[in-house]
Amino acid sequence: MTDPLVLGPLLRHVGETTASVWVQTGGTATVTVRSGERSWSARTFVVEGFHFALVLVDGLTAGESYEYIVEIDGAQVWPPAECEYPAPRITTLVKDRPTRLAFGSCRTSVPHDAEHHGSHGVDALRTYAMALADGEVEWPDAIAFLGDQVYADETSEEMREFIGTRRSLDEPPGEELKDFTEYAHLYALAWSEPANRWLLSTLPSSMIFDDHDIRDDWNTSWTWHEEINETQWWHERLVGGLTAYWVYQHIGNLDHDALAADEIWSLLAAGAGDSEVDLTAPLRDLVERNDRHPEVYRWSYTLELGDCRLVVLDSRAARVLEPEARHMLDPAELEWLAEQLTGDVDHLFVGTSLPFLLPPGLHDLEAINEVLAAGRFGGLPAKGAERVRQIIDLEHWAAFQSGFQEVFELVMEVARGTKGDPPATVTFLSGDVHNSYVAEVIDAEQHGAGSRIVQAVCSPIRNPMPKGLRVAMSGFSRSLVRPMRWVASRSRRIPDPAYPWRVTHGPWFDNNLAVVEVRGDGLHLSWYAGEVVDDDHDHPRLREVSTVDV
Repeated sequence: MTDPLVLGPLLRHVGETTASVWVQTGGTATVTVRSGERSWSARTFVVEGFHFALVLVDGLTAGESYEYIVEIDGAQVWPPAECEYPAPRITTLVKDRPTRLAFGSCRTSVPHDAEHHGSHGVDALRTYAMALADGEVEWPDAIAFLGDQVYADETSEEMREFIGTRRSLDEPPGEELKDFTEYAHLYALAWSEPANRWLLSTLPSSMIFDDHDIRDDWNTSWTWHEEINETQWWHERLVGGLTAYWVYQHIGNLDHDALAADEIWSLLAAGAGDSEVDLTAPLRDLVERNDRHPEVYRWSYTLELGDCRLVVLDSRAARVLEPEARHMLDPAELEWLAEQLTGDVDHLFVGTSLPFLLPPGLHDLEAINEVLAAGRFGGLPAKGAERVRQIIDLEHWAAFQSGFQEVFELVMEVARGTKGDPPATVTFLSGDVHNSYVAEVIDAEQHGAGSRIVQAVCSPIRNPMPKGLRVAMSGFSRSLVRPMRWVASRSRRIPDPAYPWRVTHGPWFDNNLAVVEVRGDGLHLSWYAGEVVDDDHDHPRLREVSTVDV
């Protein structure tokens, strides 16, 4: 018999008076969230034969905490009868409470035993969940997952076993994911471990994709785009991946007003009744249109977090790849970002999976590579640069120089107070690079800024960088900065940074999860890792890796 609750619940967007609770069910059902005498219900919808619901909770009081249960067709399914963790709660935001936000990226879904602790390290998210349950650390208001929640191209043994029940691993795309059904299984592996499942049911989460959610190097360049579209399997992979992203991650990011305006979500309201609405066809159509014309749908969104604002930016699907017009953001996305980047908040956070401020040496390397790959010095160097770009992932903001400069100017407008009172900080929160660090614009006040411009990176949650690459990454933060700047400065096609920055702390390479806490005009950042003590792999202990005050 199919379990009525397949996956979840996940507590997603939470505001001052509203919340959203996501579940995957075993079939057509009515899902109810109940807190005391109050309840809220939603009918499931279906995508590719799978059933889901997002229950919209409203009428709450700011700054209050509500225990809740989940029922499917009137029977309680969460929390389970024998649960070792505290009761799940919805805790609403309030403006006068200083923001505390956890964040991180890059988490592979493998078992939590000695073998996989040796190969993949300890899962920082799972360790953090256990520490929260035991009262060892303070609760954040929310957690932001900044890319690579799932790895569609680097599959675990469990995932490969499932794929093997459906098709031959010798046929393209081999051990990589093929379609929505395989994505559904991958999300189940990522979110079903008991400690993590409990955490996701009681800590609000926001999410954004990065390349591995779809495939390594996704939208790196026009050449990459042409090559991947020549394969027979890519179309179904992309459609399945982004359709799954909409269902499993995206809709939970949106507040109730944004959901109501969403072109796909509005189909549920239009089809409200006793029967399920099947969103398969409209979602597939949307994804196909979005791949051809990124401006037709926006994956970016904004969250109000008490005294702060978090702008979460799509730095993958919104790219313009044509060689003569390369840009990290299409014109509509750039215009939207300009509207969101305003002052009149204590701190402005920009969540982008790819670090905006890379270590300076790596920034210059990517800028050099972009010029070479564009053919400015001939066809042979261009082919070599393109190959290098794809092999070592030279496709961050620095590799889209026009977009980098335009967004930097938007940030400086906010910092200079031309779009409202400048916040104390404008802080980019990012992941992707499998190391963590803090960078800051040097003497920002000399450029008229009333805000400090900061980059904070937390990566990976669980997918450590090979040791051989760590020396090189450290070099790009320190010893290679001047040599790379000298090389970049030799070309008039590579602009000198208008607002230089430096790495102030790091890098460090632990699996970790970060927390940023507002403390008046400043920020307190902490990075936490899990470590196995006395060979107890089931109960790793939380260790503070580093703290930084901004």
